Amino acid sequence: MADKELNLWIERFSRDIGYKSSVIVFGNTADIMLNPKNSGKYDSVIGTLISYIRDKGFKQVIKWDRVEGIDYSVSDEIAEVAIQSAQESGDDDYDLGDFDVSDSTNKHGNCYKSPDEFFPYMLKVMKNCHNTTAFVLDYSDYIFGNANSLSEKEREYLAILGKTLEASQSYNMLDSGFADIGNVVVIAAHNNALIPPAYYLNNSMVSSVSVPMPGHTEREHFIDTNRACLNITQDIVSDKTAKDDLIDALDGFSLKDIAQMMKLSRQMSEKMSFEKLINLFKYGEKVSPWEELSKDKIQRIEEELGKRVKGQDAAISKVKDVIIRAYTGFSGLQHSSKQRKPKGTLFFVGPTGVGKTELAKSLAGFVFGDENACIRFDMSEYNHEHSDQRLVGAPPGYVGYEAGGQLTNAVKEKPFCVLLFDEIEKAHGRILDKFLQILEDGRLTDGKGETVYFSETIIIFTSNIGAAEVDSDMNPKEVKKQFVEKVQKHFIEELGRPELLNRIGDNIVAFNFIDDPTVFTKIAKLKFKTIEDFVEERYGAKIAFENEDEIFASIGKKAGKQNGGRGLLNVMETVIINPLSEFIFERSDMLRNRQIIIKSMFPDKPELCKFDFELK
Repeated sequence: MADKELNLWIERFSRDIGYKSSVIVFGNTADIMLNPKNSGKYDSVIGTLISYIRDKGFKQVIKWDRVEGIDYSVSDEIAEVAIQSAQESGDDDYDLGDFDVSDSTNKHGNCYKSPDEFFPYMLKVMKNCHNTTAFVLDYSDYIFGNANSLSEKEREYLAILGKTLEASQSYNMLDSGFADIGNVVVIAAHNNALIPPAYYLNNSMVSSVSVPMPGHTEREHFIDTNRACLNITQDIVSDKTAKDDLIDALDGFSLKDIAQMMKLSRQMSEKMSFEKLINLFKYGEKVSPWEELSKDKIQRIEEELGKRVKGQDAAISKVKDVIIRAYTGFSGLQHSSKQRKPKGTLFFVGPTGVGKTELAKSLAGFVFGDENACIRFDMSEYNHEHSDQRLVGAPPGYVGYEAGGQLTNAVKEKPFCVLLFDEIEKAHGRILDKFLQILEDGRLTDGKGETVYFSETIIIFTSNIGAAEVDSDMNPKEVKKQFVEKVQKHFIEELGRPELLNRIGDNIVAFNFIDDPTVFTKIAKLKFKTIEDFVEERYGAKIAFENEDEIFASIGKKAGKQNGGRGLLNVMETVIINPLSEFIFERSDMLRNRQIIIKSMFPDKPELCKFDFELK
């Protein structure tokens, strides 16, 4: 039963309120949960806590928040006679407020909305009421500001709380009622980081209890109890596998989230599978791009990627294997049946300018239909210890907290994407710790406490580790071996992060040096096509070559294989684009509807790379 799962934390809460002066309850406090003390009905977390408080034997419960003050719908009214006896004792350090039941604002009397009123009132009650009293402070995230710069008023609240705790429990060991429960202050907050540490650190009177997200059994019980509210195509009554898959897919959801998803399913004009319903709820899209992939399309992946990435057939083949695993549902299956990991993880390593970034962009265009779905992060910008805050967002109270993190914001906006982390070896070690969580669990909590899911992404790391050391004249197999060894040495010996390599596994893809002249020619033609299109669109002129293959081959020979395609582009800019731009600049008014002919001035000496231009 789901209540067994609840016992893991709520029974600790029930135990702690019997002898602690204060209990901080934080985490999933805004959710609903099964309340065993209320005939097994679903209740708010706060409502359930109050049920357990009353069941423990507390005679008076007072629930307060700074919006509504004391909530008399669930709170007990403190008897006026108790206050009167306190006043007669002469202990009047604080004004208790007006207890006139004729108060026009509330038939029960003062609600004490302001902390300035409520905290002194709470102290007075704790010091003078003989009944066991529990104060429940809800929405406590909003009582205090930045813990590092509390105002004078906030420090006063803390001081009053401290005095309240001292009055809550008896420590007279000879008292016959020593073992009885005393008074308690329960502080409920979504994020305990917003409670000043001075209140609970090294304070034996205070304990903290975390309310977790609902586990598998709890989600299953909620689905079974409210099955009629879920409108999906699968029959989760007779098909246990479908039911288990649904419950696993809801990992990380609160029960409120699941209830909202049920409401969404009832509002749709037609039934859909739970996979599409979850995509619609989480991402606002019915159809995942992964579902749009077809067997025929994937069979063409090598051809499609090869149109833009030349001379890296082995790397493209490895990418194909990863995509096939994701398509067939086997991605990460050996690690967990929940399949929460990213769809694929790749580590591209090799010389500069050989197509690592280009392959990532091409893959984004192939899988997600948009090259802009490749979101690139230059990791040389994250080489400081606190750079991780730029990725996931600053913690509460720090500058930039409201803006969130660059990585988490990007994935929230585009959950279906290729995440490209360029030059990963330049990132600080703390950044790598974030990747461990992403690669293992497929999710990350940002600075605001929101969970961001990476289960629909492809993660690609690129690196030039060893590029200056590996001999370009070795055969491709030896080149791959050398690059993989360099990567392993860097992460294991230099960074001390072998666990990151374990997450990547066998997906280290070594790119070859480009030493085939025909490949250089293909790359040069591909890149120069952009120039041709631009000249035709802007100046109305077409570009033609007297001997295209020889011209581009000469450019490739001058570039050299050590610098790859990027070196080729640099040479192309120097020897052909710059002269072409000067030629067009001088004749811009006479180019329309004409043809620019490019020819080599020294066809017998291609290494000279001198070209002439003429109009026809």
